Amino acid sequence: MAQGHRRPDPSPHSVFGALERKPPDGLLSLIARFRDDPRASKIDLGVGVFRNEEGVTPVMRAVKAAERILVERQETKSYLGPEGNVGFVDRLKPVVFGEQLAKDARLVGVQTPGGTGALRLAADVIASSSRARLWLGTPGWPNHEPIFSAAGLAVERYRAFDVENQTIRFDDIMTALKGARAGDVVLLQGCCHNPTGADFDGAQWAALGELISSRGLLPLVDFAYQGFAHGLEQDATGLAALLSRAGEALIAYSCNKNFGLYRERTGALFALAQDGAVGERVCSNMLSAARATWSMPPDHGAAVVRTILESNDLAADWRHELEEMRARIAVVRRQLAACDNFFAPLARQNGMFSVLPIGPDAVARLQRDHAIYMAASGRINVAGLRSGDIARFAEAVRSVL
Repeated sequence: MAQGHRRPDPSPHSVFGALERKPPDGLLSLIARFRDDPRASKIDLGVGVFRNEEGVTPVMRAVKAAERILVERQETKSYLGPEGNVGFVDRLKPVVFGEQLAKDARLVGVQTPGGTGALRLAADVIASSSRARLWLGTPGWPNHEPIFSAAGLAVERYRAFDVENQTIRFDDIMTALKGARAGDVVLLQGCCHNPTGADFDGAQWAALGELISSRGLLPLVDFAYQGFAHGLEQDATGLAALLSRAGEALIAYSCNKNFGLYRERTGALFALAQDGAVGERVCSNMLSAARATWSMPPDHGAAVVRTILESNDLAADWRHELEEMRARIAVVRRQLAACDNFFAPLARQNGMFSVLPIGPDAVARLQRDHAIYMAASGRINVAGLRSGDIARFAEAVRSVL
């Protein structure tokens, strides 16, 4: 080795010396195993992306059209501010909140790198203003707890869903939240719950709103799948019922799924405050935290969404294709339920995900013997199934029970 490139001796005072190797992310490991499996019959139910009947995650037609417009008309790639694409946020508000609330000065928002970025920004704002605890129902999205723990928030868990019986434990949820103290934060999912697919009905949303309001809690709604349950407007009714009762709220929104912009990381964090002056203060804290974290968000996905929502024709085509995607998932759920009574509860659930009442050993056997890949928890991405795979999948699951 040349003298100038001699590797120095390890230092006992290395900055990295105290680091311990972290276990690999379970989903990322699953992706790698699926990729390396040579079996042509393999089925991927792990990765949380929409797939069509051909097994492809398509670029939506309206997205392609918007990108062509941007290629022709976009005049600069200069920096955005920490608030991101303001037109994107403004155009998104009526989709999420309806026309009336979208114009309310109490509602403020900033663009974020995906829904995950919105959640982390919410965590940072909460952590900087209070010693609130975050109340988290289980089973839930595995990344929720790490996001809020990394921001220094204490996480309180409660049982929210019975996997064996495939039912929401609503009484347990209400009992648990009665133990929260004023100022605590309650994390809820707006629709198409990940991982269970089980959503609150209108009466349950209203009851949650009343309890949250009466105890002085702050709801934080993770709204990542609007349009995949019953349609854009219908999927927002639970959020509307909650916000009509809660004086304040945070809403983490993702366009990654309903615009198919997974790799563009397109999202927003909204806050509903008691009045416009408080809203301005909240927004200033969002911007300060965003500046310290990612400085300015990437623009491409936001520019695409803005372009779509500014065009009546593109917006109509986007809504139509989103409805086609929603319908495909609903068809797969009905086909599974008709194939075997074991899957009957899936027909009552929404969105891409469900959790099957099977253990890690059964999951491992499905992978080893049948080339069927899913999370060890039993969570499946329903959209990963093609109609021609359903009978084989149902038979394979039945064989490991």
